[in-house]
Amino acid sequence: MFILDTDHLGILQRENGSEFVNLRGRLRQYDESQFYVTIISFQEQINGWNAYVARSKNEDGAVHGYLKLEHLLADFDRSQLLPYGSAAADVFSDIRSQRVRIGTMDLRIGAIAIANGMTVLTRNTVDFDQIPNLTVEDWTTNPE
Repeated sequence: MFILDTDHLGILQRENGSEFVNLRGRLRQYDESQFYVTIISFQEQINGWNAYVARSKNEDGAVHGYLKLEHLLADFDRSQLLPYGSAAADVFSDIRSQRVRIGTMDLRIGAIAIANGMTVLTRNTVDFDQIPNLTVEDWTTNPE
C-alpha cells in the first residue's frame, strides 16, 4: 500500500505535464484501494491556500483561492485519509531522537507510513530517504 506525499498530490491535482502522465500511468497499474493520503498533506495544502487567500490583493484572487480550497476539500473527501495517531507519533519521536534532520511535516508523513507499513510516493527522495526503515519511490519519472 502507498501514501501519496503532498508533492505527488499536487501533480495529480494539476493534471498536466510529463510527471502527471508518468504518475497516472503507474497509479493505474494498481487498484485505487492501495492509495492513501495523510492528514499532514491536508494541513500542508490547506495552509498553502489559506496563505494565498490572505495575500490576495483583490476579490478575484480571493475567489480563486476559495475555489481551490473547495476543490481541495472535495479531493480529500474522495480519498482514503490516514490520521496522525499515537503510533505515528511514537515513530516520529523515535526518529527525531536519532537526529534525522528533515522537515517536521515530511517526518510526520514518513512516521505515518512506517506505523502503517506503507511506501511513500514522492519526488522528495532526498529528504525521505533519510528516514530509517522507510520505503520511498518516485513515480513521476519513467519506470525502468
